[in-house]
Amino acid sequence: MHKGRLEAFSDGVLAIIITIMVLEMKVPHGGADLASLRPILPVFLSYVLSFIYLGIYWSNHHHLFQAVKHVNGAILWANLHLLFWLSLFPFVTHFLGEDHFATLAVAVYGGVLIMAAVAYYILVRVLLASHGPDSTLGRAIGSGAKERVSLVIYAGGIGLAFVSTWLGIALYAVVAVIWLIPDRRIEKSLVS
Repeated sequence: MHKGRLEAFSDGVLAIIITIMVLEMKVPHGGADLASLRPILPVFLSYVLSFIYLGIYWSNHHHLFQAVKHVNGAILWANLHLLFWLSLFPFVTHFLGEDHFATLAVAVYGGVLIMAAVAYYILVRVLLASHGPDSTLGRAIGSGAKERVSLVIYAGGIGLAFVSTWLGIALYAVVAVIWLIPDRRIEKSLVS
């Protein structure tokens, strides 16, 4: 099967997810000064973090599929699995912001982050199984150490949410920084 429909569908779903997230943000009431923005600051900060994460997933998904030649049923389902977890971002973003980074909200947010990371890892493995270790994708991916380190940091963030919510959020932000630059392994492999 051709990969174009999968890419277009995934792009559309991510665009809708981002749109839903921004529509959840409400205009502050009670004046037009900086003080009126203070109550919505947690909502805005949770939106920014989630927007960055969705941007990271979109960018890396795009790079990943540049090295893919074809898709099959297993790849379609693995991609849907990833999109399922990403589709929960508006819910957990709203929960995080509205509850002002409360313990449970931070832990649930981390739970969705870790499950999205697991789903992305599964998608990569299914793609590798379909394309083989000697494919462009197989040569580009490597060991997956960055992916495994991210899972450990997410788990740490979930655990720390019950000690200090800000430490949990800080660990989630660390993973975002690690992945902020698109995966260059694939770009390098496509050029050579």
